[in-house]
Amino acid sequence: MSLYPMGELLRDAQKKRYGIGYFNTVNLEMVRACIRAAEACRAPIIIGTAEALLPYAELEWIAPVLLEQARRAKVPVAVHLDHAYHFDVLMRALRCGFGSVMYDGSREASHADNVARSAQLVRIAHAMGAGVECELGSVGGLSDENGRADAVVYTEPDDARTFLEETGADFLAVSIGTAHGIYTAPPRLDLPRLHQIRAAVSAPLVLHGGSGLSDADFQATVAGGICKINVFTDVILAAKQALCAAPENTYLDAVKAAEAAMAKAVEDKLCLFGSAGRA
Repeated sequence: MSLYPMGELLRDAQKKRYGIGYFNTVNLEMVRACIRAAEACRAPIIIGTAEALLPYAELEWIAPVLLEQARRAKVPVAVHLDHAYHFDVLMRALRCGFGSVMYDGSREASHADNVARSAQLVRIAHAMGAGVECELGSVGGLSDENGRADAVVYTEPDDARTFLEETGADFLAVSIGTAHGIYTAPPRLDLPRLHQIRAAVSAPLVLHGGSGLSDADFQATVAGGICKINVFTDVILAAKQALCAAPENTYLDAVKAAEAAMAKAVEDKLCLFGSAGRA
């Protein structure tokens, strides 16, 4: 099995109408938990990190861990860089061997700037044999380095088609009512919009802000054409709960308990997305 391009995994998911989980990681325990879960339910999986997480584990440290563990896995694993905004970070990830990267141009000054910069990155990444995910609209819930919160901007179906034609991006992250982080109120997904986007484009679609959605919400988005579902908060909350449940644990026992809790959370999501048994 071992290391796979993300595009190969998502094309199979799109054809067979199931979802594949993407999980951010910042240490060896998180990487092991993800692969342990995928192997337990025989599911393909996508793992990686994001620009906002680099203060916890720099690219040049986490990349060898991700790539080596992916190569050793008994199931297909893709290694991906999530939510990157700066050209130097994207290039570092490509040089480290990430099979795909996400350029989030939602913070660009204009739609035209997003298109131009996305197209530039696509040309470079494709020349290096890597795939590119881009975001159209804005999912919201994150903040930039100056503390400015991203606004929620829904993806327009017609814009999605022209954006992919103009940029050549391989995967499209869409905004249909989800948000990053912990929800303060139940999310209301615009599923008709998702179906319109799916009808307008052929590229695999990506859902960000997956933590906190109900099982029914997840299943509805996969049925509506989502192939890749990003989850992070639910996994780290599972680790936190395991640590708080046994404060008397030694450090080593605590690490072991956190890893087991994260593996369970990841496995639950993989089964929910319909990817169990697809490896």
